[in-house]
Amino acid sequence: MRGPSGVGKTTLLRKIADLDTHDGEISLDGKPQSAWPAPEWRSQIIFVASDAGWWAPTVADHFDDEGAARDIMSLMAIGPEKLTMQPHLLSSGERQRMALIRALVKRPAFLLLDEPTSALDQDTTALVENVLGQFKAEGGGLLVVTHDDAQADRLADERVILTRREQP
Repeated sequence: MRGPSGVGKTTLLRKIADLDTHDGEISLDGKPQSAWPAPEWRSQIIFVASDAGWWAPTVADHFDDEGAARDIMSLMAIGPEKLTMQPHLLSSGERQRMALIRALVKRPAFLLLDEPTSALDQDTTALVENVLGQFKAEGGGLLVVTHDDAQADRLADERVILTRREQP
C-alpha cells in the first residue's frame, strides 16, 4: 500500500487489525470481524508498527517460543545473543526485525506491516523480503505499507494507493 504521508495508511492498518474503532466491514475466511472475539482476530491479523513497542526487560521475554524465534532470526542475520539484550540496546533495524519475528512466531493468517524495512540496508532488506516471501508461499497474507516502489514490485501481488479526497 502506498500513498502520501498523512493520508491514513497506518490508520487503515490499525483499523483492519481491530486496534482502532471503525465503521468498515472486513472478514477472514468468510467470517466478519464483528463475529470474532477481539483477541482471536488479533492473533490472526497482526499489525507490526514501523517502530513497535517493547514492554518486557529482555528481548527473549517477548517470545513464547524462543526456538521458533531463533530459527527466523538466523534467516534475518540476527545472532541468538540478541535475545538476552534489553530491547532499547538493539539498533533500530534490529528492533524492527525482531518485531516482525515476534509476529511471525505467532503464525498469523495475515500480517499488516507498516514500513517493515525502513531502518534497514539493502542486503538486510533482501533477507526480510525473503522471509516474507516464504510466509506468503506458505499461505500467509500480507498488506505492506512502503514508500519504496522497488519493494512494492518485489512483494506485491496487487497494489493499493491511497489518495487524499478533494474537499468540495
